[in-house]
Amino acid sequence: MKIAIICDSFKESLSAFEVIEEIEFGFRRIFPDATYLKSPMADGGEGTAEILAKASGGRIERRIVRGPLGQSVNAHFAIMGQGRTAIVEMAEAAGLALVPHEKRDPLHATTYGVGELIRAALDEGCRHIIVALGGSATNDGGAGLAQALGVSLRDAQENELPPGGAALADLARIDTTGLDSRLHETRLELACDVRSPLTGPSGASAVFGPQKGATPEMVATLDSALGHYGHFLEEFTGQPLVDRPGIGAAGGTGASAVALMGAHLRPGADIVVEALGLEKLIADADFVITGEGRIDGQTVHGKAPIAVAKLAKRYDLPVIAIAGSLGEGVEDVHGHGIHAVFSILDHPCTLQEALAEAAINLRRTARNVAATLKLRFS
Repeated sequence: MKIAIICDSFKESLSAFEVIEEIEFGFRRIFPDATYLKSPMADGGEGTAEILAKASGGRIERRIVRGPLGQSVNAHFAIMGQGRTAIVEMAEAAGLALVPHEKRDPLHATTYGVGELIRAALDEGCRHIIVALGGSATNDGGAGLAQALGVSLRDAQENELPPGGAALADLARIDTTGLDSRLHETRLELACDVRSPLTGPSGASAVFGPQKGATPEMVATLDSALGHYGHFLEEFTGQPLVDRPGIGAAGGTGASAVALMGAHLRPGADIVVEALGLEKLIADADFVITGEGRIDGQTVHGKAPIAVAKLAKRYDLPVIAIAGSLGEGVEDVHGHGIHAVFSILDHPCTLQEALAEAAINLRRTARNVAATLKLRFS
C-alpha cells in the first residue's frame, strides 16, 4: 500500500513537515509496512519560500532591503535546489507585520523592497521567480516594485514619483528603457488567491485598504489614484487590466508586474503543486491524506487541501483531510474531491491548549483514521 501525505502547516503550532511526520507516526501504528509518499504543501502565502527551499534541497538568501515605510528591513527569499527558481514572499519586504499599527500608512507605503528581492534573485541566476502575494501593507499598484527594477514613473514636471499609492494620481509618463533586461528572459509568476479587480467596491483599496490603516477618505484617494494608474498602464501596454480578476491582490501589485514585466497571475497552491512535482507523487499512491490548520467554507477558494484533492481527482484517488479545527461551511469541500474531513480536537479546550496539544492530538487522530481505513482492507 502506498499512502501519500501532503499537508500544509497548522499555523502557530506545527510546520508542514511536522504535520506530515505526526500523521505518518499515527498511520504506522496501523499500517507499519506501507510505503509513505510525503511532501509539504503551501498555498502561496506565508512560509511558502521556506517550504519550497527545504523540500527541494534549496537554500534561503537574506538581504537588507527597503521596507514598506522606507526603513531598512532584513528580508529573505528562497532558491530551490536546482538553482533556477526563486520564491519571493511579498510580506518579507512590504508586509503589514513590518509596520506598527499606529504607523500604518497605505498612502505612502511602498513595494520597492519586493523589487529589490526580485533583483537579488536575478543576480543569483534565477530565471523563474515566484512572488507570493499577500500580507502586504501597501496599496501602490506595484509601482515601487517597478521602480526598483528600473522603471521610471514621472509626473508632469518630469519628477520621479515618490513612494506610495497616493502619488500615482500625478503620473504623467512611464519610461521602461531602464527596466532590468534580465526580466525579458525570466518567467515571473504571481501567487494570487483573490479575485479582486484593481478598483471599485470590490477592488484593492476598498476591500483591503482598511486593514492597512486606510480611512474612508484614504480609500477614496487610493481608489482614484489606482484607477488613474491602471488606465495609464492600459494605454501604455494596450492590454485590459483594471477589471481583470486578481489584479487587485496585495494593493494592486500585479498591475505593474503584469503590465510592465509580463508576469502571470496564478493560484498559489497550483504553483506550489507544480514546483514540488506533486502530480508524480500522487500518481503512484493508493490514497491521499491532506490537511491544514483549519478547514471551512473558505478552503475551497484556492487553499492547499483543495489543490491536492484536485490533483488526486485526476487519478480517481480517495482523499481524507485532517485539520486542527473545522469551521462553518466545511461540507463544501466534499464537492471538490475531499471525501472525509476530521478534526484533531476531541475535547473542549482553550486555544492555547489546542496549540500545545496539537502534535499528540494529530498523532492520535491519524491512528484512528488509519484504523478505520483498515476495516476496508481487512
